Amino acid sequence: MSNGKQGPLSGIRVLDFSTLLPGPMATLMLAEAGAEVVKIEHPGGENMRRFLPYWGKESVLFAMLNRGKKSVAADLKDPAVRDRVLALAKSADVVVEQFRPGVMARLGLGYEQFRAINPRIIYCAITGYGQSGPRRDRAGHDLNYIGDAGLLALSSGQSGHRVVPPALIADIAGGSYPAVMNILLALRQRDLTGEGCLIDVSMAESVFPFMYWAIGAGLGAGYWPADGGERITGGSPRYHLYETRDGKIAAVAALEQKFWQSFTAAIGLEAKFVDDERDKAATVARVGEIIAGKTAAEWLPIFDKADCCCSIVQDLRAALDDPHFKARGLFAPKLVNEKGDALPATPVPIERALRPGATSDASAPALGAHNAEFGF
Repeated sequence: MSNGKQGPLSGIRVLDFSTLLPGPMATLMLAEAGAEVVKIEHPGGENMRRFLPYWGKESVLFAMLNRGKKSVAADLKDPAVRDRVLALAKSADVVVEQFRPGVMARLGLGYEQFRAINPRIIYCAITGYGQSGPRRDRAGHDLNYIGDAGLLALSSGQSGHRVVPPALIADIAGGSYPAVMNILLALRQRDLTGEGCLIDVSMAESVFPFMYWAIGAGLGAGYWPADGGERITGGSPRYHLYETRDGKIAAVAALEQKFWQSFTAAIGLEAKFVDDERDKAATVARVGEIIAGKTAAEWLPIFDKADCCCSIVQDLRAALDDPHFKARGLFAPKLVNEKGDALPATPVPIERALRPGATSDASAPALGAHNAEFGF
């Protein structure tokens, strides 16, 4: 994937035992920063290779998450194969896995086994609930983690119309991002001490920083936020979704007083509704009536001129074609498949100057494509 430039993680080898989303997204970011990421897959390949829709021979979802990595197919239950995997620890810097707690150790591939071979190894284990505690062995997915952490209860939609969040918050923001952050910190610590470490990433725990404001209100002031009733969860006229005449959605985020004044003046809101603390429901209703009186196309220039933190919600297809994101080069890196077809690679939040492959085309690896390179 490199275009000849040295990335900040050039020379770092990552052994990636993870599957599906949290771990692979984390190691994708490491690969984009120049690390050599070696996926260790079971002989049939990880399940995401077979997820629909297909793009060429394999899943486009797999391809999007595994651009620029290498693949080794290995039966970890075979002692001889396991020993070859452990031998890679001598030249590895980082291990990433997301099995349930104890599984890798039972396979003979836990942190202690790797550390015995290479004390400098950084071992990152991503799980739902962490390596300890009453829930450590419980199965779960994103919806369970944000539900257990209390995040989902802050804005779950109206009764009878519950909303499943469109983003996998715990998987990516609670799993992938903390994994990358802590791996980078551990690499820096290793520079200082010469020692590696075990990183215990709990996706459920990592959701709590998103609720700092709610935690503060509850613990500091004794006020526990209501479902969908707070300033940033739909309870304020200033931070709300309103439907336009043609069924589009106006996203109003005029929180600060100067923006609220600009917004209300731009839409012609009557003075008795501008003081939104007087009767929030009445203000929401009246703003909704006004927004419903024009189409999205009619509102756009009004919002732009007012500079009031208001926009029209666009669908994903439109966002991918948005001139702003194109001008920023967000979708410039390309993912290619075995047929030579190309599409924009998964955007990652890493500065392009720190990504040696940002201007290069790259593919996801075929299963076991690098077995010979690593002696399997």
